[in-house]
Amino acid sequence: MHPALSVIFFTTASGAGYGMLAILAVIFGFDMLPVEQSTGIIGLGLAFLLVTSGLLSSTFHLGHPERAWRALTQWRSSWLSREGVLAIATYGPWALLAYIWILNGPIQLAVPAAIASAVLALLTIYCTAMIYRSLTTVHQWCNGWTVMLYVIIGLMSGAVWVGAVLALTGVITGSYMMLCFVSLLIGWRVQRHYWGFIDSTEHPITPQMATGLKGESVRLMEGPHTEENYLMQEMGFKIARKHAQKLRKMVHAFAFGLPLGLMLMGYLIGGPVAAIASVVAALSMSFGLIVSRWLFFAEARHVVTLYYGAQAA
Repeated sequence: MHPALSVIFFTTASGAGYGMLAILAVIFGFDMLPVEQSTGIIGLGLAFLLVTSGLLSSTFHLGHPERAWRALTQWRSSWLSREGVLAIATYGPWALLAYIWILNGPIQLAVPAAIASAVLALLTIYCTAMIYRSLTTVHQWCNGWTVMLYVIIGLMSGAVWVGAVLALTGVITGSYMMLCFVSLLIGWRVQRHYWGFIDSTEHPITPQMATGLKGESVRLMEGPHTEENYLMQEMGFKIARKHAQKLRKMVHAFAFGLPLGLMLMGYLIGGPVAAIASVVAALSMSFGLIVSRWLFFAEARHVVTLYYGAQAA
């Protein structure tokens, strides 16, 4: 599939933003860390910026962005619509949480606001994943690993960025750095399993089934077009295997390997080193996740490519 930069930014930025919101809500609502007012301002502000900019960028991929609001009316049948409805609904408890944390609002509402914010944030990430999971024509998306990948990576990236915020406000602890370390290990494991699945399996639809022709081998004799059309550009995007492997190595290094090393170093040394390591780890991880999400789209193959000579989808 053709990797649209607006959708790549949307899925990575909003995933990290909602992951941050869920973790910050739990930390504050259940008093798990001695967070400061500045932590709420920077943390909730950064999460708001990531989510809002991501949602706005997603409209750039539409042919008529001014009609995006109409998608909200199809929530009964569309995961895209459900995502939009939940994304808007999340701003309510989010604003209440910010009011309590930053402006010293009624503390008795902290736990309900935190639970509502965290639950809605996770449900929104789930709906984003289901947009792709529900497409049965794309085997690389329509599998059990897609939802897990989006949810785990969202929480992982949110945890690491919250760690950077805690470091900047001087309240990060060794136990939280270990939480980031463990979340990176889990995210790495899920990413490897996802790649292993798409490398070892194919769509059940074959060229014989797609064309209605019989025989052990059905191959394209002559292309149906003399030049590329929309389907070939959007659904038939190809990336060379060797290039995909190089990009995967970058993901392993920048999204997981380097952040893991930095978190471990910060945990062992502590002090200013821990703060610097947390911030650098978040930046490195984000770069790696952008490459990973680009591959998520570039390596996906639509079954329509079987009509254009592909032997498997």
